[in-house]
Amino acid sequence: MAHPKRKISRTRRDKRRTHDKLGFKQIFTDPKSGDTSLYHRINMETGIYRGVQVIEVKTS
Repeated sequence: MAHPKRKISRTRRDKRRTHDKLGFKQIFTDPKSGDTSLYHRINMETGIYRGVQVIEVKTS
């Protein structure tokens, strides 16, 4: 296994880890129906994407 030649300082290590955090997911709320879904995703319950009916939803 490879070993580092020098110890990496805490500051340098933490700078590298700044982007490892989790972010919040963006949620889109449809103004007409009030349904919520993720951005750039079709709402599978209603078949609506950005206020437009794009797929037919089978009703049981």
